[in-house]
Amino acid sequence: MNKENISKSVIRRLPRYYRFLTELEEQDIDKISSGKLAAIMRSTASQVRQDLNCFGGFGHQGYGYSVPALRDEIAKILGLNKRYKAILVGAGHIGTAIAAHLRFDMMGFQLVGIFDNNKEILGAHINRVEIMDSENIGQFCRDNGVQAAFLCIPRSAAKQTVKTLYDAGVTRFWNFTHYYIQGDYPEAVVENVHLSDMLMTLCYRINEVENSYDENE
Repeated sequence: MNKENISKSVIRRLPRYYRFLTELEEQDIDKISSGKLAAIMRSTASQVRQDLNCFGGFGHQGYGYSVPALRDEIAKILGLNKRYKAILVGAGHIGTAIAAHLRFDMMGFQLVGIFDNNKEILGAHINRVEIMDSENIGQFCRDNGVQAAFLCIPRSAAKQTVKTLYDAGVTRFWNFTHYYIQGDYPEAVVENVHLSDMLMTLCYRINEVENSYDENE
């Protein structure tokens, strides 16, 4: 199958495969059937086979899947071995939590800089990465070949920040702001994270469950 035709839903399931396979490997489980993997994924065996066949299959008739081999293949598909150079912009509560707790090296990235405009925290370090002045962000990205930026700043600051980054050659974004980057830069690679949308979706699901209870009373 042409990888350009692979659906976004399949791509979004790949990190879950990788996460569950990592957990299986930590439990010293060497092989797994499509049925058992599907049970873990809350999916079906046919869906698992269809997903993995998009990238070549990897299974063996009568054996199933080698857990470490499949995990390694999915890591390659996701590009987790690339170590793309990235910066984090905004060392507030969300940015600090992300920089402090995420293992970027296991998720395909190398965090090489953190930027903020709060003069009181400049020079401090989070996980041995220095917090630097946002005024120098463009030059830093050009000098260090930065490829991606994680944006944890207010929407009011996002548009100018993205322009500065784009002018410096940074075109990939993990976007926690509500600024619609693709509207101004349609060729950019963007993964948007809207925490408020996710929370409202949870609220909807709770409301649906409560409404079904009411209807059954």
